[in-house]
Amino acid sequence: MTKCTQPGCAGTVVDGYCDTCGMAPVAQPAPAPASSPAGPASGWAPGLPPQGQPGPGAPGVAWPSAPVPGGPGVAWPSAPAGAPSGAAPSAPMGSAPLPPVTMPSIGGAPVTGSVGTSPSTRSGGSRRGSTRSRRGMLGMGLVEVPPVPYRDPSAVVMADPVVPEDRRFCGNPDCGKPVGRHRDGRPGRPEGFCPHCGQRFSFTPKLHPGDLVAGQYEVKGCLAHGGLGWIYLAADRNLDGRWVVMKGLLDTGDLEALAAAEAERRFLTAMDHPNIVKIFNFVSHPDPGTGTMVGYIVMEYVGGESLQDLLRKRLRETSNGEALPLSQVIAYGLEILRAFGYLHDRGMLYCDLKPANVIQVEEQLKLIDLGAVRRIDDPDSAIYGTIGYQAPEIAAHGPSIASDLYTVGRTLAVLSFPFSPSSAGAAAPLPDMGVGRESFMRFLRRATDADPARRFESAAEMTEQLVGVLRETRAEEEGRPHPAQSGVFGPERGAVGTELAAAGTGRVFGAPDRLDAASALPVPLVDPLDPAAGFLAGLTSGSPDELIAVLESAPPTPETKLALIRVLSELGRPVSDSLYAAAATDLPGDWRLWWYRGVAELASGDAGMAARFFDGLYSWFPGEAAPRLALAFALEAAGAGAEAARHFAAVWRTDRSYVSACFGLARIALAHDDRAGAVHALDEVPPTSIHRTAAQVAAVAVIVRGQAPAEPELVSAGERLRVLKLDSRDRDGLASEVLESALARFVTGQSAGGAGTLLGTPLNERGLRGELERVYRALARSARSTEDRYALIGRANSVRPRTLW
Repeated sequence: MTKCTQPGCAGTVVDGYCDTCGMAPVAQPAPAPASSPAGPASGWAPGLPPQGQPGPGAPGVAWPSAPVPGGPGVAWPSAPAGAPSGAAPSAPMGSAPLPPVTMPSIGGAPVTGSVGTSPSTRSGGSRRGSTRSRRGMLGMGLVEVPPVPYRDPSAVVMADPVVPEDRRFCGNPDCGKPVGRHRDGRPGRPEGFCPHCGQRFSFTPKLHPGDLVAGQYEVKGCLAHGGLGWIYLAADRNLDGRWVVMKGLLDTGDLEALAAAEAERRFLTAMDHPNIVKIFNFVSHPDPGTGTMVGYIVMEYVGGESLQDLLRKRLRETSNGEALPLSQVIAYGLEILRAFGYLHDRGMLYCDLKPANVIQVEEQLKLIDLGAVRRIDDPDSAIYGTIGYQAPEIAAHGPSIASDLYTVGRTLAVLSFPFSPSSAGAAAPLPDMGVGRESFMRFLRRATDADPARRFESAAEMTEQLVGVLRETRAEEEGRPHPAQSGVFGPERGAVGTELAAAGTGRVFGAPDRLDAASALPVPLVDPLDPAAGFLAGLTSGSPDELIAVLESAPPTPETKLALIRVLSELGRPVSDSLYAAAATDLPGDWRLWWYRGVAELASGDAGMAARFFDGLYSWFPGEAAPRLALAFALEAAGAGAEAARHFAAVWRTDRSYVSACFGLARIALAHDDRAGAVHALDEVPPTSIHRTAAQVAAVAVIVRGQAPAEPELVSAGERLRVLKLDSRDRDGLASEVLESALARFVTGQSAGGAGTLLGTPLNERGLRGELERVYRALARSARSTEDRYALIGRANSVRPRTLW
């Protein structure tokens, strides 16, 4: 066995990582391709399940199990992913602690996605007959993934095809013990019989350079050794020497390996997907040792590098400090999910995804080694997988779509963070990737939840959320938004907190109204198949009481019941237990009940409880902006401003249509006396937005209220105000504040005057007094009451310039 080379560690390197410290070996010169063995053998047999559990849920979230008060008999949906039981969360840095609350105990299956979700290289060798495949879709146009050059197959043929002794194991699934190991100073035998169970083993190639298989394929040599045997390079004489790959068996006496190879042939012949290796033929050739016929699968040569090799190269370059870039990893995940969706739609499971089984060639990804592929409804075939990637329920329940998607999550985790997927023969928990990767971390935790019912339901759903995470990641990396329409939520219905506080208060914004925040949040989409979907789409909003009356008299479909719950929740009015129970009965496991419960808590004033609901929903939908925006509102209302700002910033950075997030950032910046940060946030409201004027008005107020701004800041505020299109009263009201701040500098001796102008008047005491008097008298003429008019006239008289007459 290969010992770990990390200082002070006595562990053993397995699959590229130490099983004790979890680190890759200290960087060594890369071995020559000719002597490099294939990836590790990955045969897991029934009865030997991987141990260990995925890491804990999203930090700072508590989901107690007691039922919600006042809700007996209500069947709530399953708790969103990333929501383990535990104590109340600790307070975020710089924020008040959230009060402990009780969440409902929710039974039943999770949301199935049927409501409110959208359904949701080169081929050949270097000869004339070779062809190129079309350019891949890697990165979806959002990220540029470095292409991997096509590798000439003649350069990767192994000069000495030998399986290292530490990778020789018995092929009997009930044994699996080491075989062919050295003893008493003598090297281990590559062929023989297992001393533990008597099963025959053979690790020697069955084909040699120059062999002609089926009168068509000329063997050139060995490429690698995998879980099911040797992989050979050959030239197809019938197609002008096109390069092909031939894959044989691990052991001709292993009936389960034979069955797996036959399954691979059967499935691959029907596959036609750009991300799945293409099979061309299935042939037989006599074993030179026994004379028995051995089957070989003939498939396309994919001349790139495996993701495992790309990862190892990156780890060597960074001294094990960094894995692959996150955007690149997500791009790989989207391509893998495309292939998985294709397989799942045809009733098949991949079962053994890991970085070694995915190859990038130029700008395309290919799944290879489909020996573990099986039908979803197959209860008898042997199960193959790899510890650290395989789902924990496989031994008890067998593979499923949920277990397949689990392997995707584990693979992406290994590619994106330097950690070993297994330790001491068991799956290692996910590492903490830090706050900067929070959405991706929540995505991984849902994908690899110990409970299959909490995971993504389909490759399409998982893809939709991963695309959202990629957009957020790219927005942070590039500093520009990457918006997209949600397939789960509608748009933001209004910008919250854009109104200025009254002049003279010293504050720029008033506290956001909880009812305004609740009613402005995006609404989950309606099931278009519901009988009342058309009725709800054409429902115009009248007074709240009228709207409630219409919904109460509408046909009692699941969507009308949810609509009534939504309206009552947004108004902060109580929702009856019977209505909750009826909706939960019609829509078992529907996550929207959690959403509306969070809205109800936000509207009624229990911000701590609302934060818990929205935090769980953010973990359930890590690629959506709506839950994160709602969570930010709840955290701000609960006094956790720093945490709220982090979520507001992520939403605003990704999609500039969520203007509420921008104003939330400005409010929190002001609360921390960061006026420059507040102005910067408000300036990011795009000129095309209907809220641009409100943002610039707020920026002017930020500059002049509650402080004594310097002259450059005052001039800047004046220029902002000068170009704004406001009615005369609003303009004069804001102008009075700018002029008052400027005049105060002269009265207090902070300024002696200059050559500049402010709002078209000379920047000196006499000019400012004259302009401020004019503004006060204009405001007095439009005053709404006699008292206000007299007060404004008095202020005008008090600031007017002194004259001799």
